[in-house]
Amino acid sequence: MTEVILAIDQGTTGSTIALMDTEGRLLTSVNHEFQQLFPQPGWVEHDPEDIWQSVLQGLTAVFASRQYDASDVLAIGITNQRETAVLWDALTGQAVHNAVVWQCRRTTDVCERLKTAGHEALIKARSGLVLDPYFSATKFRWLLDHSPSAENLLAEGRLRAGTIDTYLMWRLSNGKTHKTDVSNASRTSLMALETLDWDDDLLSIFGVPRAILPEICPSSGRFTVTEAVPGLPDGVPVSGVAGDQQSALFGQACFQPGDAKCTFGTGSFILMNAGDTPVGSDHGLLSTVAWQLEGETATYALEGGAFVCGAAVQWLRDQLGMIENAADIEALAASVDDAGGVEFVPALAGLGAPYWAPEARGTLTGLTRGSGKGEIARATLDAMALQNVDILKVMESDSGQAMQVLKVDGGASANDLLMQLQADYLGRPITRPEVIETTVAGACFLAGLGERIWDSPEALSNVWRAEKVFEVGLGPEQRQQRLASWQSAVSKTLHT
Repeated sequence: MTEVILAIDQGTTGSTIALMDTEGRLLTSVNHEFQQLFPQPGWVEHDPEDIWQSVLQGLTAVFASRQYDASDVLAIGITNQRETAVLWDALTGQAVHNAVVWQCRRTTDVCERLKTAGHEALIKARSGLVLDPYFSATKFRWLLDHSPSAENLLAEGRLRAGTIDTYLMWRLSNGKTHKTDVSNASRTSLMALETLDWDDDLLSIFGVPRAILPEICPSSGRFTVTEAVPGLPDGVPVSGVAGDQQSALFGQACFQPGDAKCTFGTGSFILMNAGDTPVGSDHGLLSTVAWQLEGETATYALEGGAFVCGAAVQWLRDQLGMIENAADIEALAASVDDAGGVEFVPALAGLGAPYWAPEARGTLTGLTRGSGKGEIARATLDAMALQNVDILKVMESDSGQAMQVLKVDGGASANDLLMQLQADYLGRPITRPEVIETTVAGACFLAGLGERIWDSPEALSNVWRAEKVFEVGLGPEQRQQRLASWQSAVSKTLHT
C-alpha cells in the first residue's frame, strides 16, 4: 500500500480530509460541511461536536474505497479556521457553549471599551494585532462570562480553552493533549510575538486565565498521537499544525523573506514572509507568526487582505445578472481589449488594507455610452488585481523586503486573464502551483518535516511544483498610468 500523510483541513463551512504521498502528490480529498449557526444578527457559532463529526465522516470516507489504508498513515497535519474560540470540560470533553466563530462581531462593545481605556497601543505592540472582535481573546472572555458551567469548571481546574486546532488535538488524543502551535496562538491577541508565550499583561487586559490556555509549541514536531479515534489506528503522530493562511504560505514553499502568496477567495488573503524578526506596519497590516520549525527560531509574516475579491464576481452574477456562472467572467472580460476607462472599486463591504475605510462604498466610474458588459467585467478583474498591488507594495515598504514572485491559489487563481493582469500591474511574475489546495499541502509538509519524511524546507522546495508562470507583459510607463488611474478612482471612493 502507499504510505501517506493525512491532512485535516478544518475550515469555516466544512472539514476536508486529504491524503498526500511522500513525493508531495495530492492523492485524494473529501469534504463534509456542517451547520452554521446565527443566533443573533452579526453573531456566528459552530457546534464543536458538529465539527468533530465532520472530521470523523471525512476519515471514514477517505478510506472507504480501500484504495488507501489507515494503517499506512505516517503522520497527521492539522490546518484550521483561525481565531474561532472553544471552551470545554477536561473531564467529559463536552464544550460548555457553541464555538464563537472568527466572523462573529458580538464582542465589538468589549473592544470599544478596551480602546477607550487606552489599551489599543499595547495590544498592537505586544501581539502584532489590531484590537478587533475578529481575534480570539474577547471571544474567550465572552464564553467565560456567558457559559453557566464555566465558573465552576474553572474553580475545579477542569476548564480548557483553545482554538480549533487545540480542540481537534484534544479529541484526537482522547483528552491527553492540550496544545496549540505558534501560528494559531499568534491570532488570539494573547501571545507576545517576541517571546512566543502567553503574555501576562495581555491576559490581564482581556481577563483570560493562563491556566485554561494550551501549551504553545512549534508548528512542526510531534504534538501527540491518536488514541481511540474511529477510523484511525492508535499511535499515529500528529506532527504539523498551522492556521489556514499560514499553512497556505508554507504550502506554497514561501520559505525566504520577501516570498509572498495571495489566496483568491471571497476576499483576497495576502501573506509575506518577513523573516525571523516581527515586523510592525505603518499601514494597518497585521504582524503574525508564520510558523516555527522544531528547534529553530520562528518565521514571521505580514498579513493584509481585501474584503471583496471573488465576491465582486458573485455580485455581477447574482445582483446584476451579467453572467450565469462565475467562470464566465474571464471570457466576458477578454471580449474587450481593456476596460475603456471604466474603474470599479469593489468597496462592497468597505475597504480593507491598506485603507481601512469600513464606511467606503463601491463605485463604478468612467462610464460612457460605449461602456458595456465587457468593460465592466474587465474593470472587475482589474480591481481584483489592483487592490492586491496596493497591499503588496505596502508590505514591501513595511518589511524592507523586495518581493520577487507572487504565488497564487484559491478559486479565482484558475482565471488566466486575472493572473496575467496581476503580473502586469504588480510588475512581478505570478506563479500558480500544481497543487491548488495549498492549506492541505502546508499541513502535510509541516507534518512530514515533523516526522523526518523530509529533512528540510529546501527538500520541500523540490517537492513543490509550478503549474504555470505568468510573466510581466506591461512596461513600467503603462503600469504607472494604470496605477494612477486606479488611485484616482480609490480617492473618489474614499471621499464620497
